[in-house]
Amino acid sequence: MDEYHEGRKKKVSSGSGGRRGRYRDKKLAHMGGVFSSTKVSDEPRRETLRKRGGSTRVKPKRSAFVNVIVEGKTQKVKIEGVIESHNPHYARQNIITRGAVLNTSLGKVRVTNRVGQDGLVNGVLVK
Repeated sequence: MDEYHEGRKKKVSSGSGGRRGRYRDKKLAHMGGVFSSTKVSDEPRRETLRKRGGSTRVKPKRSAFVNVIVEGKTQKVKIEGVIESHNPHYARQNIITRGAVLNTSLGKVRVTNRVGQDGLVNGVLVK
């Protein structure tokens, strides 16, 4: 299900407690996308979406590797699982989001990018 990103401009309720009606219809331009919910797996899988104006975006559905910056160099490391996330259900289901802590062969890695927006997973080592 798509997310709607236009907030309400006025108070939600009137002074008497009655609900106010929406002051205009929803607009297609304010519709967002579907949460990609990138999961950890052995084989990476990506989905290409068409955006407004004919541009495309790659959303990863499954990811196996993370790009880690170690001493100024970038290494591609296999992901073993999600240790922490802002949502405990995401950690249990191995869903990768920004700020999630991943378990890798190098140690714990914190994700620094928005995975569903960028199409890949980047991170830094957690000391």
